[in-house]
Amino acid sequence: MPGERLTVRSPSEIGRFSGAAPPTRVELTIQKEGEKKEEGGCYRWFRKMCPCCCKRQNSSSYDVTDKVEMHQTPVHRSKIKLSVCSVDLLSSKEGQNRKEHHTDQYHGDGLIIRRGQRFNVELELNRAYNADTDKLHLDLKTGPLPMVSKSTHVIIPLVQQPKDGHWEAKIIEQNGNKIKLSVNSPPKAVIGLYGLSVVTNPLKGEGSTTYNSAKNITLLFNPWCEDDPVFLDDEEQRKEYVLNDTGRLYYGTEKQIGARTWNFGQFHEGMLDACLFILEKSDMPPSGRGDPVNVVRVISAMINAQDDFGVLVGNWSGDYTDGVSPSAWSSSVEILRKYHSTNGTPVSYGQCWVFSGITTTVLRCLGIPARSVTNFQSAHDTDVSLTTDVYFDEDLDPIDYLNSDSVWNFHVWNDCWMARPDLPPGHGGWQAVDATPQETSQGTFCCGPASVNAIRCGHVYLKHDAPFVFAEVNSDKIYWQRNRDGTFSQFHMEKKAVGHQISTKAVGSDERADITHLYKHPEGSEEERIAVETASRYGSKPEVYAVPMAEDVSVEVLMEGEGPRMGADAQLNIVVTNMSSEPRQTTLHSQAAVMYYTGVLKGSTVGFETHVSHECGAFDHSTILAVTQYQDQLVDQAALMLTLSGRVTETKQVLANQTTFRLRMPDLNITPLGEAVVGKEMGAKITFTNPLPRTLKNVVFRVEGLGLQKGHEVVVGDVSGLSTVTLTEHFIPSQPGLRKLVASLDCKQLTQVHGVADIVVVEN
Repeated sequence: MPGERLTVRSPSEIGRFSGAAPPTRVELTIQKEGEKKEEGGCYRWFRKMCPCCCKRQNSSSYDVTDKVEMHQTPVHRSKIKLSVCSVDLLSSKEGQNRKEHHTDQYHGDGLIIRRGQRFNVELELNRAYNADTDKLHLDLKTGPLPMVSKSTHVIIPLVQQPKDGHWEAKIIEQNGNKIKLSVNSPPKAVIGLYGLSVVTNPLKGEGSTTYNSAKNITLLFNPWCEDDPVFLDDEEQRKEYVLNDTGRLYYGTEKQIGARTWNFGQFHEGMLDACLFILEKSDMPPSGRGDPVNVVRVISAMINAQDDFGVLVGNWSGDYTDGVSPSAWSSSVEILRKYHSTNGTPVSYGQCWVFSGITTTVLRCLGIPARSVTNFQSAHDTDVSLTTDVYFDEDLDPIDYLNSDSVWNFHVWNDCWMARPDLPPGHGGWQAVDATPQETSQGTFCCGPASVNAIRCGHVYLKHDAPFVFAEVNSDKIYWQRNRDGTFSQFHMEKKAVGHQISTKAVGSDERADITHLYKHPEGSEEERIAVETASRYGSKPEVYAVPMAEDVSVEVLMEGEGPRMGADAQLNIVVTNMSSEPRQTTLHSQAAVMYYTGVLKGSTVGFETHVSHECGAFDHSTILAVTQYQDQLVDQAALMLTLSGRVTETKQVLANQTTFRLRMPDLNITPLGEAVVGKEMGAKITFTNPLPRTLKNVVFRVEGLGLQKGHEVVVGDVSGLSTVTLTEHFIPSQPGLRKLVASLDCKQLTQVHGVADIVVVEN
C-alpha cells in the first residue's frame, strides 16, 4: 500500500541475544503501479553506498541528504570495499588526449596515444577514493601472453610525483566518486593494442577487485618526444613525413621524370587496425615492438608476399589477368583493407612503387617518419660484389647467363627516420628500407634499415643490408671479357652509371626534391671515389680496385686539455703520421656536423680540404671550428662529429677517421659572502652565463651544503640567450670545519652544469 511501512529487525532482536543491541528500523516505501514513486530508506542507503550501480531512472540527481533512520551506528563509507564502476578513456577525437598526441586524424573514437607522453583517464568509483585506506593501480596488457619481464604486461602504480620515462599515474582531479588520472608512458614502450584493467584493494588486508575496460588503448611511436628513437626535430617535416596522408611517387627515366599522386591514407577507416594486423601476422614477438629498427625490418618483409604471406604479390611479367595491374593502384587504402578483411590473403599485384607507397602508409600510421624515394638508374647487385658487372666472351658478345646484374630505369624504396644506437655515432637519421622483394637478407625477402649516412661514406659493414643499397646508388659498372683460358679481365669501367636524380616529394609542397647528396658525395669527387673503394673492400671482388702499395700513414684527431668549451671556438689538432722512410703527400677532406646525443646528425656546419706534404714522423695540423659556424645549429645536448677522409698520393692508401666530441659546459661560479661562523647568517652568490644564443627553458638551480643548509630547489624559469643569472643564497652554518656548497643547473638544453665552493666555518 502507498506509504506502507515494513519494519525489519536486526539479528540482535531475534534468538539468544535478543535485546543485546538497540533495534535497527528501516522504513521502506512500496510503490504500486500508477502511484507516485517514493524511495525507501533502504534503497536510498544502498544507492548512496554504490551510486554507480543504483542510478535513478530519471535525469534528476539524488539528494545527498537522504536519511536512513537507524538506531545503531551507521556503516562508514570507507569500510565499503572500493571498486570501479566505469572507465572513461577520454578518447574523443576532439578531446585533449587525441589533440595533444597528434592522433585526432585517425578514424574512430578509440584512445590512440603516443608513447613518452602523458594522457588522462577518468574513473568512476562506488565511493570516494581515500589514499589512506585504498590502493589502486592500472594494468595494461598486449600480445597473446603478456609478461611483466617482457614489458607486455605493465603495472601502473599511483604516485605523488610521476617521473618521465616510467609507467606511472597521478590523481590530478577528484570530485566525489570520480577521479581523473594523468598517466605517463616511457618513450621506448612496446607499441600496439593494449587491454586496460583497473585493480583496487584495501591498503591493509586482502581481496582485490578488477574492472576490465571495454575499450582498448593503442600506443604508437612518438616523433614529437625527444627521448623516442624516432624523434624528428622539425615540425614541418613531422607534418610531411608523419601527418600528410597524400604524396608523390616518381618514375620514368632520369631525363624524363614522371610523377603521380599517391593516397597513403594512414588515418582512413580501418587502416590502423590493418597495420597492427600486419605486426600480429609477423613472427616478431610483441616484446620486440618497442624498437623501431625491429619494426621497420619486419614491415619491409611483411609488405611483400614472397615468403611470409605478406600484403602484396610482386609481378613483373606483364600478365595481371588474375589480379590488378600494378599501375592501376593509386592508393594504399584498398590494398591494406583487402588484405585485412581476408585475414591475410596476399593482394595481387604490385611493383616497386606500390610496395613503397604501402610501406609509407604503414610506417606513418605507426608513428615512424617515412617517405617514398625514387632512384633513377638503380643497380641490382646479385652477387654482393658492390659492382654492376657485365660479361662478354672472347668476341665481345654478351654472356647472358652470367649477366644477372641489372640497372633499372628507376626503383622506388623508402627512407624512415630514427636513431641507431646499434651503430656507431653519426649513423642515425634517415634509413633506407626496401619492401620490394629482390634479394634475401638473412633468409628473408627484406631490406634495411640501412643508414643513409653509412651508404654515403661506404661503410657497408654496418647493418642492415648497406651493401645492397650502396650498390643501387653508387656502384661502378665493370665490363669483363673472357680470356682464352676461361678467366676474365676487366677492360672498361663506368664510374657514373648508376644512382642519379634520387628524388622524393618536397616538404610542404608537391615539388620534387633531389636528395642525391644524402646518398653519395658529388659524382667523381675524391670523397665519392674513397667511399666506393672503401665499400669494395667488403664485397666479393675487392681486387677490382687498386690495392694500396703500402699502408704506412695514419691520421687521428686530438684535443687540447679538456676540449673546446660551449660558446667558444673549437680548436682541433689533426695529426698525420708518416711511418715510412719516404716522404708522403696526403689530401684530406674534413667535414664537421652537429650531432644529437642519439647519434643522429643534424646537418653539416663546415667542410674543407687540406693538402699535407710531410717527411717521416708526425705532422700536426690545427683546425679551428669557429663558434659562428656551429652556434645556430646546436641542439639539445648536442655533440659535434668531425669526419676525415683522404688518400696518400704515392701509395693510394685511403685514410678515414671519425671523431666525436662534446662541447664543455660552463661552470656555476659560487662566491661566499660574509663570515662563515656557526649560528651566524652568511650568503653565497651563484652566477651562471648562458653560452647559447637561444633561450634555456625551465631552468632550475639545486643548492645544498652539508652543515650549511638543506638541499632545495630554486626555480629560475627561462634564461635568454647569452644572458647572465645571479642567485644569492642566505643560510646559517650549523657545523664548523671545511664545508662544501654545491650547486647544479637543471634544464633540458644543457647537462652537467655545476659548481662548488669551499667554505671554512669557524665556531662562534
